Amino acid sequence: MAKIIIEGGKRLSGSITVSGAKNAALPIMAGVILSTGTVELSNVPALNDVNTMDRVLQALGTRVENVGSNVYRFDASGQLNDEAPYELVKSMRASFFVMGPLLARLKRARVPLPGGCAIGVRPVNIHLKGFEALGATVSIEGGCAVAVADKLRGNKILLDFPSVGATENLMMAATLAEGVTQIENSAQEPEIIDLANFLNVIGAKITGAGSPTITIEGVEKLGGGRYRVMPDRIEAGTFAIMGAMTGGNVKVENCDPGHLHALINKLREMGVELSHDENSISVNAPSRLKAVEIKTLPFPGFATDLQAQLMAAMCVANGTSSITETIFENRFMHVSELARMGASIAIHDRTAVIHGVESLKGAPVSATDLRAGAAMVLAGLVAEGRTEVSQVFHIDRGYEDLVGRVRKLGACIERVDDPETED
Repeated sequence: MAKIIIEGGKRLSGSITVSGAKNAALPIMAGVILSTGTVELSNVPALNDVNTMDRVLQALGTRVENVGSNVYRFDASGQLNDEAPYELVKSMRASFFVMGPLLARLKRARVPLPGGCAIGVRPVNIHLKGFEALGATVSIEGGCAVAVADKLRGNKILLDFPSVGATENLMMAATLAEGVTQIENSAQEPEIIDLANFLNVIGAKITGAGSPTITIEGVEKLGGGRYRVMPDRIEAGTFAIMGAMTGGNVKVENCDPGHLHALINKLREMGVELSHDENSISVNAPSRLKAVEIKTLPFPGFATDLQAQLMAAMCVANGTSSITETIFENRFMHVSELARMGASIAIHDRTAVIHGVESLKGAPVSATDLRAGAAMVLAGLVAEGRTEVSQVFHIDRGYEDLVGRVRKLGACIERVDDPETED
């Protein structure tokens, strides 16, 4: 398996460009199933998760072509299968996004219960209750979620929790339902807006995306079109934190600062000078950050997907910081790895208390999940000596050529194959 090797202590400077958003691209790719025309998506990140979704779509009968740099062309106009393959769905939770489009298009869907990062239970019952509200009969058979309907009918759906995945899955299912659907207590993340914008481009009638209530007026069919995936706000936030904790002067380009208000405010509290325009954020950081307190919340609150990265910065901040995780119950797996590098962190239920230390020490560490992996890279960038990050396949799920891009900022970082292990 590959490892990332880092010699820490370099002050980073320069510009780094954000890729397309993984968390927008995957549901949009699933939404292609709804189309009877040709769809072309650009700014699709080159990630393992995108490759997995590509394979899922092909297994379901969609033609997929990589027609250029980060550009894909899809044709789902032919005969589709109603069952997603277990071997792919088990490796990536986002594969479950195909259930809503399959149900809408074929009136039946059989999708294995999903896998992905082991950061919490993340039950799919919210999705299934929504499908039932649209008129489907839902059951669990042999480890698969099964939904069947003679006809989907619009309805009012009140989500128990503003789940991003459920909002997206139900929004896609409702596009071809008869009548009007309202999803209340819907998620408000920017990726929801991006999916709605894509669906509208190919003929859907969706309003209210980004607000607590989304309205979908069902249509008979959806056609083709071209769409550009939004920039990845989590990647942008990771790079901003990276610049801040290395005492750097870094410009993060091709991002929307409006998606990162919560992070920007916290970095300013930590003593970072930030400026931004419509498409970039510039970070000018002091030699040492100040302690801060955060609580993860649904958008527009502080993103749980940036919690691990900011914890890495807190480890070397001056004073005592805290993070309360309200979204996922098992998202502190990176704490033990940071402790291997000399971090002082105590866990009390769902709150981590971080006592800043003068410096971290390089050590062999593991990427326990996607965002934890990013946190270990960030920690390695400020640690004294050599850090080896293993299990980097997690990082590959969400960051396109992370090593190559960070090296251009002056980091001493490389990716190597470990001869002692096999893929």
